[in-house]
Order: sequence, then structure tokens, then C-alpha cells
Amino acid sequence: MAHAHGTPLGGVHVPLVTPFTADGGVALDALEGLAHRVIDDGAAGLVALGTTAEAATLDADEKRAVVDLCATVCRERSVALVVGTGSNDTRHTLEALRELTRWPGATAALVPVPYFTRPSEAGVVAHFTRLAAETPLPLVVYNIPHRTGRTLAAPALRELAALPAIIGVKHAVAGVDEDTLDLLGSPIDGFAVLAGDDLFASPMLALGAAGGILATAQLAPRHFVTLESAWRAGDVPRARPLGHSLAALAAAAFAEPNPTVLKGVLHARGQIPTPTVRLPLLPAHPESVEAALRRLEELDS
Repeated sequence: MAHAHGTPLGGVHVPLVTPFTADGGVALDALEGLAHRVIDDGAAGLVALGTTAEAATLDADEKRAVVDLCATVCRERSVALVVGTGSNDTRHTLEALRELTRWPGATAALVPVPYFTRPSEAGVVAHFTRLAAETPLPLVVYNIPHRTGRTLAAPALRELAALPAIIGVKHAVAGVDEDTLDLLGSPIDGFAVLAGDDLFASPMLALGAAGGILATAQLAPRHFVTLESAWRAGDVPRARPLGHSLAALAAAAFAEPNPTVLKGVLHARGQIPTPTVRLPLLPAHPESVEAALRRLEELDS
């Protein structure tokens, strides 16, 4: 399903939390409700097994159940499905990519820059070049130096963008830096630059990002969709104040490790059965959840 900028990745894509039941299992019914709710409000797609989903703590059966459900909803609703996969090892990442053929409807795989190992930038390019040569589905590079310990500058991203299998980047560099301006200032045909830091979604959309993969959007999907449409239409009087309000919501939502505050808010709003997260994450403090709820109420008022 093509969206803005002629890319299947245009618009707002929501990386869903994985709700847990009181006995610690995955609450698939609550997940299904969240998925439909964000699509009802205009989301262009879902992201399964992102960081927000606590994918690192899910076992293989749980991961499959989550992607099965998201794939079914995305197929029913004709929206994009991006699946988070891959590790800091090229061979295992290829194996993980091949497993995604279970879901022929998937739009793309979201694959992180190899973390912890801290390869050279040339090593990162070689990693993605190998993946691109053998992957069964298109790739979105997940560029998040804060979590990987590895910067991927604009020239390296441009080199990767030239590979047909690589269709975008989730760009989460904790700011709008020179590389961001380079990528958005001279857009690459067929390569979507997606805002990946909720706090900087509005400035990135203002600068021409194709869309965003935005965790906070599951709290206020309609508002984030409105923000993306307003910037795309050049409606500055609408986009700018809304962008500031959503940045304040994002700051509150990320005041503690993601997705602890998101889950606290979703639970308080009756959308998931528990605010539980799995260790090593701890539940957000009540004050953090209250602060985010207040921001949300201000938006809705």
C-alpha cells in the first residue's frame, strides 16, 4: 500500500507494546485491540517486535504469536507491516530474515545497526550489504547510536540506500544533526527517511521525512497522524503547535526506559490488562505515568 512520497513506508507506523496478562503471558486480545485502534485513527502501518515490544524478552513462540496477530490485522486492514529482527551477528541476522518468509504479507524488516560489538562503519556497511544480497524481504536500517554505540553517517547511509533491497532508515540519532539534514536535504529516490525519535518527529517531518516509526503514537495516534498530514500539506499553523504538544507528550513518555511509561498509561486508560514489563525493566513510577496522562489529557481537551 503506497503512501506519501511514493513509498510503502510513508506515514505514521506504530511499534506496539507487548501487553502481558496477570499471570505473565502475552495478552494477545489486548494487542489486537491496540492494533485496530491505531489503524482506526489513521496509522499507515504497524511495527511488530520493535524495542517498544520488549522483543529481547520474548521467547520464540511469543514472538511468532505477536507477528501472526499483527500480520493478520495488517492484512485485514491493508496497512504496512514492518517486523523487527536481527542481531549484532550477520549470519544469525540472515537466518532471522529467512524466518520472516512465514509472513508473506510483511512489508519490510527493521534491522538494527550491529550493537555492542562496535564494528567499524565499513563493517556496518558490509553487514547490511550482505543482508541486502540475500534477504527475502526489503530492509529498513535501524540507526540508533544511543543503543548501538555505533554512528552511521549520511555517506554510509547513502551507500546502503543505493542497494535495491534497502528501502529506508529509522533515523533515531537523538537530535536533528548534520547527517539528518544531509539525508533530508537531498532525498534519495526509493529510500524513506523515517523519524525514529518521538521527541524530534515534528522537526524531521517539517524537513521532509517520509513518516515515522513512533512509539508514543500508540497513546495519541490521531494526533500524530494529523501532525504528519499537516507538515506534508505545508499547514504550518496547524503543525507547529501540535508538534510542540506531541514533543511534550513524548518527553513524558520517555522519562523512564521505554516502554515502561507507555504501558503505565495504556493500563491506566484500560487498554491493556497490566502495566507489567519484564526484567531487567522495572515498571514506571506512578508520578511518571501521571505526568504522561496529564499531557495526553491536555492534547485531547
